[in-house]
Amino acid sequence: MGRNRGRDRGWPPVPEPLAVPVVDNHTHLESVLQVRADGWDRPGEAADDRSGRSVPPAAGSAPVVPDLAGHLARAAGVGVTRIVQVGCDLDAVGWTDAVVRTHPQLLGAVAIHPNEAVLHAGVREVAPDGLDPDPQARHDVPLDEALATVARVARDNPRVRAIGETGLDFFRAGPAGREVQLQAFRAHVALAKELGLALQIHDRDAHDEVVDVLLRDGAPERTVFHCFSGDAALARLAVEHGWYCSFAGPVSFPANEELRAAAREVPTSLMLVETDAPYLTVQPHRGRPNAPYLLPGTVRALATATGRDLGPLCAGLTATAEAVYGPW
Repeated sequence: MGRNRGRDRGWPPVPEPLAVPVVDNHTHLESVLQVRADGWDRPGEAADDRSGRSVPPAAGSAPVVPDLAGHLARAAGVGVTRIVQVGCDLDAVGWTDAVVRTHPQLLGAVAIHPNEAVLHAGVREVAPDGLDPDPQARHDVPLDEALATVARVARDNPRVRAIGETGLDFFRAGPAGREVQLQAFRAHVALAKELGLALQIHDRDAHDEVVDVLLRDGAPERTVFHCFSGDAALARLAVEHGWYCSFAGPVSFPANEELRAAAREVPTSLMLVETDAPYLTVQPHRGRPNAPYLLPGTVRALATATGRDLGPLCAGLTATAEAVYGPW
């Protein structure tokens, strides 16, 4: 029997509400809305890395919330009252542009994800992940045109408050792809500075290279390491430069003591929290789909990891989010 057979892939139950509201500063609601009642429908570890397999939901699973209004209501019910919706492929950029105009709980971030940039540039190489490239119809748009769309949306929509997620992902890119990612990252950094917007960074297996770009080009005033994955040394460097560190579900994973040590280096004034939904679901629900209503589990894990009282931590996280993204 395979190790995943019979494992629950449905929506996790609703957690205990937080007494003090918090902000989910990075989530992908357009992808959350594609998750079925019984969870994922592709092989692998869905909630960890954009793939997964469906099985019938177990007794006690939360019922599916099939629409946006339901997800927002469920999040608000546990104290996640405001959300930054991140659109980082060309389709999601357009969806984000529209949805943040009509939902006051939402602000937006837009970009061309580094792995998307590679496909827009026409690179078709096998990366260290071993996967064959999988271009979609949207990747027929040249990279410069895709970046121009991001710039137009960011300029024209006052509820778009960040450029992101952008950065480097050397696990998903070979030599040619890495050059494209570097060029696209630098373009996004320049755009964020031009527009006075925050920058949300995707950094996978590329810590030194990301820092090098920020130091050479000059980081935007509000620079966020989304889903921070570095060690204590990188956290100390971020704090030294006034860069923000956003923690997601992996801070709760048993093996990630190094990540918890990094969190202890970050003052609440530079700390953010996120779901990165529908991925990276907090323990004990790893492998099941994620959504903003599950953020309280990550907040509680962060409080435990850093030895901070939950209420003041929530208040501090919210104040930090407001400092980065402005008022909702």
